[in-house]
Amino acid sequence: MLTVYSDDHRLHFGQSELVDGKLQPCFEMPSRADTVLARVRQQEIGEVIEPKDFGLEPILQVHDAAYVEFLKGAWDRWAADGHSCDMLPSTFPARRLRRDGPIPTALHGQLGHYCFDTEAPITAGTWQAVYSSAQVALTAQDHIRQGANTAFALCRPPGHHAGSDFMGGYCFFNNAAIVTQAFLDQGAKRVAILDVDYHHGNGTQELFYERSDVLFASIHGDPLVEYPYYLGHADERGEGEGTGFNHNYPLPHGTGWDGWSAALDDACRKIAAYAPDALVISLGVDTYKDDPISKFKLDSPDYIRMGQRIAALGLPTLFIMEGGYAVEAIGVNAVNVLQGYEGAAR
Repeated sequence: MLTVYSDDHRLHFGQSELVDGKLQPCFEMPSRADTVLARVRQQEIGEVIEPKDFGLEPILQVHDAAYVEFLKGAWDRWAADGHSCDMLPSTFPARRLRRDGPIPTALHGQLGHYCFDTEAPITAGTWQAVYSSAQVALTAQDHIRQGANTAFALCRPPGHHAGSDFMGGYCFFNNAAIVTQAFLDQGAKRVAILDVDYHHGNGTQELFYERSDVLFASIHGDPLVEYPYYLGHADERGEGEGTGFNHNYPLPHGTGWDGWSAALDDACRKIAAYAPDALVISLGVDTYKDDPISKFKLDSPDYIRMGQRIAALGLPTLFIMEGGYAVEAIGVNAVNVLQGYEGAAR
């Protein structure tokens, strides 16, 4: 299996996020991708290549141009004001504030407008890191477009919480959505996205909620008690043309393989019935039993079985790296999915 990876991810290294009223070191750190890469090489699952540069156009097919422009220039504006610490928002357009009015011209106002939480710090290297992360995903997608059955995009920063014009949850560009749109722009009629991250892919849902050319299925912690809280309920089935093409599987704290795999089986049945031309996997392994910010109970051998079940769909499959914060185990668990897939697909 081809792996696409860029050292540029290390340029984004947020020093702090606000958790339980305290600023603390970010759980999303460069060692996450480094650990996965080391395991890919140790297990010799295939060639590792650097990304090509497909430019901004595929990103702009998914993300609002004003948002992209803000993200590109935010750090320079911040530094010009004499700041050297990470950028984090402090004011948000909540209920009964005007959310459809003019976008503020002040940097702090724009930051709150485009970010929905305090877990996506912008640093001096964030723009290049997120741009390269999208190119990693697009390079892996191009490999499948040229006839490969599968590829692994070792993206960092992750992407599934980022929507058309917002960032949050460590995510800035939605890599899974960008490659999904690329498949469609290149002639695919239908694409399915399966999000197996512990946290709901709220950004991905927002982007495709009113469309029938993308089926989205997400297995995640119940938003009544789990981040991102305000999206991911089972009754969210899509709107308009997209009605019936959005499937959420919110599960309780403590869910182990038996309960989780039942949701996976149902999601896979829906994907098979949809008969997509390609499958995109938002591969989060923060469902692991020892993940520091998650509360499912999957163990490392379960990820092999996850890969095997996905392979049984028999679809061209692009794996996009998302979450997973038990850094010592993230490489084993992510690569277990890939090896389970490849072993079953042979």
